[in-house]
Amino acid sequence: MNDQAQKLRKMIQTSKETQAKTLAVVSGKGGVGKSNISINMAVQFNNRRLRVLLFDLDVGMGNVNIILGSTSTYTLSDFLYQDFPLERIVYQTDEGISYISAGNGLNEAIEWNAAMVSKLLEGLREIQLQYDYIIFDMAAGATSATLKILLAADDIFVISTPEPTAMTDAYSMMKFMCAEGTDSDFFLICNRADNEKQGKETLERLQKTALKFLQKEVVLLGVLPEDAHVRKAVISQTAFSIKFPRSSVSTKLENLVDQYLNQDRFLKKSHEPGSFINKLRQLFFKEE
Repeated sequence: MNDQAQKLRKMIQTSKETQAKTLAVVSGKGGVGKSNISINMAVQFNNRRLRVLLFDLDVGMGNVNIILGSTSTYTLSDFLYQDFPLERIVYQTDEGISYISAGNGLNEAIEWNAAMVSKLLEGLREIQLQYDYIIFDMAAGATSATLKILLAADDIFVISTPEPTAMTDAYSMMKFMCAEGTDSDFFLICNRADNEKQGKETLERLQKTALKFLQKEVVLLGVLPEDAHVRKAVISQTAFSIKFPRSSVSTKLENLVDQYLNQDRFLKKSHEPGSFINKLRQLFFKEE
């Protein structure tokens, strides 16, 4: 075991540039399309030949595998309770989308202990070397453990809709993260907008509120329209970017992903290898 640990540490030291950047997709409430956006962002990253892993963290209520029309024998809870590596619960769709399922049975709710945390940290450390990006699809009602993953992520995508309740909950989520001291960048997406004007007004209101009350600069990433193709794709258990690649919502998301990847601030931003795992360890064990 010591030889394996030393080998892993050496691999990390010599391959720092390969460590995945971590993105967390979050909303203040359910029903705003967060999982659909996470899934289709993964599709768009994959289309650009980027190595991406979609990690469903809605433990016990996950639906990523369902929307993808894929079957996963093992889930996150299986990894934590059984003795096998994280790679064993990574599945791939026919289109090449790699994902980890959170499971969708309520009995899969996890009571985290120190051994599970250590195993997850080690698993994430290893798997970061295999991808360019890891997208965490956060639960609307996150647990203490998954909230720590959210706070450690390099970038956080906050999803809202134009509905006042969704906007209020999105702001509350940003307020919580700021209160917890996250230094991650926030990227705002307005989903299910009736038109571009409505979506931009929603984003600008959230941006101004965050700056005024949280003293937090946020990036307005883009607006996704209400589009019947989304529901049709979900019914067919296929990502809308795959089922309807030229639909309005797919085209808008494609542009949104391009904006994220191409802006100078992201190309020049210093992404310190190992920072995600280091922050995560500090969050889990700060009370010790």
